[in-house]
Amino acid sequence: MIATPGGLRSGWVRVRDQLIEAVGEGRPPAGEPTVVVPEGVIAPGFVDIHVHGAVGHDVNGPDPEAVAVQVRAVAAHHAAHGTTSILPTTVSAPVEQLERAARGVALAATLRRAGEATILGINLEGPWLAPSRRGAHDPRWVAPPDPDGLARVIAAAGNVRLVTVAPEQVGALALIRAARAAGVVASVGHTAASFEETVAAFDAGARHVTHLGNAMPGVDRRQPGPVTAALLDGRATVEVIADGHHLHPGFVRLAATSVGRRLVAVTDAVAACGMVPGRYRLGGLDVTLEGDTAALSDQPATLAGSVLTMDRAVGNLVRFGLPPADAIAAATSTPAGVIGATTKGRLEPGTDADLVVLDRSWTAVATVAKGIVAHDPLGRLATIALVRAGSDGDPIRG
Repeated sequence: MIATPGGLRSGWVRVRDQLIEAVGEGRPPAGEPTVVVPEGVIAPGFVDIHVHGAVGHDVNGPDPEAVAVQVRAVAAHHAAHGTTSILPTTVSAPVEQLERAARGVALAATLRRAGEATILGINLEGPWLAPSRRGAHDPRWVAPPDPDGLARVIAAAGNVRLVTVAPEQVGALALIRAARAAGVVASVGHTAASFEETVAAFDAGARHVTHLGNAMPGVDRRQPGPVTAALLDGRATVEVIADGHHLHPGFVRLAATSVGRRLVAVTDAVAACGMVPGRYRLGGLDVTLEGDTAALSDQPATLAGSVLTMDRAVGNLVRFGLPPADAIAAATSTPAGVIGATTKGRLEPGTDADLVVLDRSWTAVATVAKGIVAHDPLGRLATIALVRAGSDGDPIRG
């Protein structure tokens, strides 16, 4: 099957160089080299716009060179799980460190090897957050919104794509307007905002919500807060961390039913992702990984990102009750659209040849990034000139 906006269909994808040349339903044209995927789904490569780290590395580092090494390790790990594009994400830090991180992410993008996930820019999660809702952010660096500070980070490398801000903080609306003027998407998050303050942020130009339901008030019948505002406002896309820990499956279904294709799956993965249980770092804080849950070492009740991968996120969304096409869109076309990555997240002629092959359990068994095999342990894609999915009905069930 291939993933289309309307659902899963029997079909094929032809790749030439780094682009998708053609996509079709049914059997492919005769006489062409074909790789058959009889029991799986061919989907666009996943686009993770909120990912802090993996395999012991994260995006906050002492200098641009160190950040570049770390980011490339993160990109390689997530590529093995179907992610072909990432937006490396910082945690709260001094502006000077964020400038270094932006330069390091830009350097990593220039050093990217064939087959690694594409680096689309940088996501600044903090420091312009509500101190009372900082979650796993170092309280030393949470600060009032500062448009000049944002301008400095933007100027460092020109690659800032997304920034989180708590809209109730003094100066937040000015920062949102400055972000929009600079072509940066402002996201509401780590906030104690009221319903009205959240709507004011959307009116000012915010167009996204950072991990809906986490690090923000819940829904109350008299104080509906930012969650209700986000679900109701069609201008904003909303992130969910579908690891089964951050959000109850019922909440995820509610959000998906309310927002439709405005739903964005993210991993919020940290350095502990892909590692054995133990202690790791998130920015300047200690994180303990126990089982598949990462939390602050000195505050075990505070989750510190996740160890989620995007293939697991998609599988969880399906198990939580989303139609497969909607789960895949939440990990592909919708997040790509958030940051204007028009050649990503779609199986369409002329888009980048980013593909993932998913098995019956929604696990990535092969990944192609810009036409180059990035992950294929079973050798399923010895040639990728043309990839065809089977035609014996939908083989994947939630």
